[in-house]
Amino acid sequence: MTNSQNSKLDQMIASALSDRDQEVLAETRELGYFALGLSQFGGPLGWVTWIIMILQATMFLAGLYCGVQFFAATEIVPALKWGLSAAVLVLMALQIKLSLAPQMQADRIIREIKRVELLVVSQAK
Repeated sequence: MTNSQNSKLDQMIASALSDRDQEVLAETRELGYFALGLSQFGGPLGWVTWIIMILQATMFLAGLYCGVQFFAATEIVPALKWGLSAAVLVLMALQIKLSLAPQMQADRIIREIKRVELLVVSQAK
């Protein structure tokens, strides 16, 4: 479904809801990418995100250091040692950071389900 179809569908849903439901929709609006990313640092599993990000930053900085040493090396064996270390560390840092993407998507889905539950409960009252 394209963005224009999504926005048209959102407009149709908004027009079908009552004023009270409009308030619920406004209060539970979808978070942007950065707000969703920052929300990972709170809640019961926020400490896991902090550890992941500290580990990722450490690996990235170590990879940068190894990269500098790679370009400073004048012989082949030390250059291979530093270059492979730099490549592995930077790729591991990237992979660790990307491990948060599925959690962000799951949080989006859970938030939308809770939003629907709230609308259903408000309709039942």
